Amino acid sequence: MASAKKIAANKRNAARSTGPRSAAGRRRVSRNAYRHGLSQSVTSLSQFNEELDKRAHELAEGLRDPLTLENARTIAEAELDISRARLAKISLIERAYAFGAIHPPRFTTRAIKRWLKAFDAGLDPPVSLAMEGVPDQMPSEEPDRTAEAVRRALPELLKLDRYERRAAARRDRAVRQLFRARREEGSFGKTKPNYLAGSTSEPRN
Repeated sequence: MASAKKIAANKRNAARSTGPRSAAGRRRVSRNAYRHGLSQSVTSLSQFNEELDKRAHELAEGLRDPLTLENARTIAEAELDISRARLAKISLIERAYAFGAIHPPRFTTRAIKRWLKAFDAGLDPPVSLAMEGVPDQMPSEEPDRTAEAVRRALPELLKLDRYERRAAARRDRAVRQLFRARREEGSFGKTKPNYLAGSTSEPRN
């Protein structure tokens, strides 16, 4: 058990902890909430429960056995995760298209000193000189502007792609399991089940 002196020291250290001090460190931390929001399971987000239940029952096609409902719910959750990731990608590209960067430029002490030094030398420095992370000018014509927006957003797009691929893999596994279970029951007619529409691969025998 920790002594009173140790506990007091821990409290003092925690009080002094202010998180990242550099601009780059603070930008990384600011992105954590965004990324962690995607990594949070949709089952913990109450606003999606009604939508997920409705979609799962559509996928189950009237069946109520536990295995079918479980797989249908997994497919519905994965579909929603895929949609969230794709919307986030679109948002990133739109931000880069509009502002030239994913993250806005920031005033920093080092940059402000740089601006003051130029001002004291009799120059007329632009305000952007007092900021870090000012993006280069974006192309004004299409398709160059859109292509450049995608290029600037690419590092974050690749991170989001990981969530989308994981969700797609979960969906496809559940589709195969549901297909096999339904086929074994002999409940298929000639029409392909509606939950196969979004799958990237046909169920394997």
